[in-house]
Amino acid sequence: MADLLSDLRPGEAWHGEGVLHLPGFADAAAMWAALQPVLAAAPFRHLVTPGGKTMSVSMTNCGRVGWVSDRAGYRYQAVDPLSGRPWPDMPEALRAVAVRAATAFGAAGFDPDACLINCYEVGARLTPHQDRDEQDLGEPVVSVSLGLPGRFVIGGTERSGPKQTVLLEHGDTLVFGRSARLAYHGVLPVKAGDHPMMGARRISLTFRKAG
Repeated sequence: MADLLSDLRPGEAWHGEGVLHLPGFADAAAMWAALQPVLAAAPFRHLVTPGGKTMSVSMTNCGRVGWVSDRAGYRYQAVDPLSGRPWPDMPEALRAVAVRAATAFGAAGFDPDACLINCYEVGARLTPHQDRDEQDLGEPVVSVSLGLPGRFVIGGTERSGPKQTVLLEHGDTLVFGRSARLAYHGVLPVKAGDHPMMGARRISLTFRKAG
């Protein structure tokens, strides 16, 4: 990690061995522009958990596969259940940011095939969970934040263990992997605000190697 730390810009920080925060890393305006055709083809929707609860976060996907949840369980699949068509292709402008961030983390060669796009309205949250649906858990997860600030909470591999909170602003990128790959993590309820580009919401783009 010492070599990676020597390359960090001011403000960039490791939170333990497996969590890297890269403030202002992404060109937020370019990413938002690249997202528009994706959202036109696959609009946001509220998914249902296997237990029948509707998620407060609305979401969609782009890439070879997309993550879905319904009464049958959590999984990745190639077809958007809303339209019956394949998920939109992942724009290169989005993929390139994820690859650069993974390289900064020390995971050169990261090749994401899924981008989960979550929309948090004011008050929406993501309960602590582990990302276990990917085939290769040795690959990191890269997340880019747009819009209102998000309070990302990450702990260890036990749900009840100690946690730390990382404030993610517009354009910030967070990468987690290695010992933190199966850490419980979530997002606290989004506080009220009005972002000049995104309005009263936060959008996160989470890149994974699913298959």
